[in-house]
Amino acid sequence: MGSLKLCRLVTQIFSFVAVTCEEIVEDCGNCGGLYFFEFTSCSAFLLSLLILSLYCTDVYETLGEDKVEKLNFWAMPIIAAWFVLASIVFALTSSGSAVESAACTFGFLASIAFVVEFVIQCIHRRKQNIAGQSANPGNTPRATENQPLNKQT
Repeated sequence: MGSLKLCRLVTQIFSFVAVTCEEIVEDCGNCGGLYFFEFTSCSAFLLSLLILSLYCTDVYETLGEDKVEKLNFWAMPIIAAWFVLASIVFALTSSGSAVESAACTFGFLASIAFVVEFVIQCIHRRKQNIAGQSANPGNTPRATENQPLNKQT
């Protein structure tokens, strides 16, 4: 789980730097790409920050660990896909200034970090599934599974 926490931190840093860099852009020739990147990078940063805050509060246990894990599992590839798309559009429509290039670069780095986090989650889920299967070899029923649903008296 240590690598997953590190990856979450890296995604936050990269997406924050991408948001910060695009906010510094003063002039844009074709602002549509900049605005799309701004919306996507800010949304990605805030959504991943919200999910991260769920892990750090009692809400994690209140909502249920499975629900928060599932939300994070499906949010990461969606965020990554939108971030890649926004970074490509911004790279194609930018004027090539240093700040725009930095924003694009950190957009792509954040996209990669979101993909890596998703891959780590997939690996972690697979390990849990394999460990769960080995705890009950051959799918033999447990004691509670052998009990009748309605006790007959």
